[in-house]
Amino acid sequence: MTATLITGANVWDGMSDFAAPRQVLVVDDRIQLVADTLVAPADARVVDLSGHTLTPGFIDCHTHVSVAPPLGPELAGKSSTAKALKSLPVLKALLYNGFTTVRDLGCGDVDYPTIDLRDAVAAGIIEGPRMVVAPHMISARGGHGDFSGFLADEYQGATRPLELAAADGGDEIRSRVRQEIRAGADWIKFAATGGFASPSDDPGRPTYSQDEMDILVATATDLDIPVTPHSYGDEGIQRAVRAGVRSIEHGNLASAETLRMMEDAGVFMVPTQYAILSGARRPADDPFLADVPEYALRKFRKYRGPLLDAAERLADSNVRIAFGTDAGMFPHHENWREFPMMVSTGISPLRALQAATSVAAELLRLDALGVIAEGKVADLVAMPGDPFADIEVTGQVDFVMKEGVVYKGKAA
Repeated sequence: MTATLITGANVWDGMSDFAAPRQVLVVDDRIQLVADTLVAPADARVVDLSGHTLTPGFIDCHTHVSVAPPLGPELAGKSSTAKALKSLPVLKALLYNGFTTVRDLGCGDVDYPTIDLRDAVAAGIIEGPRMVVAPHMISARGGHGDFSGFLADEYQGATRPLELAAADGGDEIRSRVRQEIRAGADWIKFAATGGFASPSDDPGRPTYSQDEMDILVATATDLDIPVTPHSYGDEGIQRAVRAGVRSIEHGNLASAETLRMMEDAGVFMVPTQYAILSGARRPADDPFLADVPEYALRKFRKYRGPLLDAAERLADSNVRIAFGTDAGMFPHHENWREFPMMVSTGISPLRALQAATSVAAELLRLDALGVIAEGKVADLVAMPGDPFADIEVTGQVDFVMKEGVVYKGKAA
């Protein structure tokens, strides 16, 4: 038995609207006791986190650990093995940022490297957050997941290696969903609308019909696998909600009507605001945008105002918000920046922190995670200061415990 007593910190349980001085006793991989004062077992190590706030381990519900910009060359030019190897420092960086769990939503490869990475983390072979995986994004041809548009015309033949998980029509969609699940998928992801990073579609336009989405979600649901779509615009989101998805990824153009529809259906939103709004907030002549492809700039110019307006609507809504970043579309180690971005759009620090802990765990159906309570898995992180007063301290995590093992900080 390995025991750790954590003292000195203000403890936030993942749900309450305040943090308070408490002590936490961890035995093996579980939280055994939480109380004002505890007596440590004789052989326990004591970790003093005075001046810190202790929270549940953070959960990032939207990552791409084996993808990095620039997207087109990265997808075309690396083998599955190379992508998996490049993911090893990414996983460590995410863990050391305080993210003890991530949901990966697309590997950018025809193979299944994120399944192998998930299993290697679970087996203790590599260091990283526990992973929940949707291996690929199922997409209509010409939709957001069909990256053959990055290839020159002479390569647009019958064999399109960058189509990845392209599927059109009911029969092909059913087959693709079943292939993903056969390979070990925890979730199914599909493209309900176009996107900003793909060359030949529009973020506001749906790319699957209602019938196609119904078939896709029903096929996964029959096998007890939840579904989430990449979706920006109203029509794509509404079709996905009617089909029975569990969450919406991005949703950054959602109207008030669509948000109410999500509320009524109990569908979570994973808004990935840092990835999209950090560009939308910049003026057209900002040097930051110099390396952004022209097709993406056209989309940003078209949707800049609606993106900013929709962020305020989301903050004013009662939609269940789960934390997700789209890390991989920007450097993975910056994923913590989603916290201050959410707060800057009007989301309270409490709601942002809940989004990355208790709400994220509920979305992912990980009942033993996301809260600090007796009997729960000992995923704990700490940061100096008070994130309720200064959300920026979420970028200063200096203590990380996952399943009772300290990876960063005192006693590591």
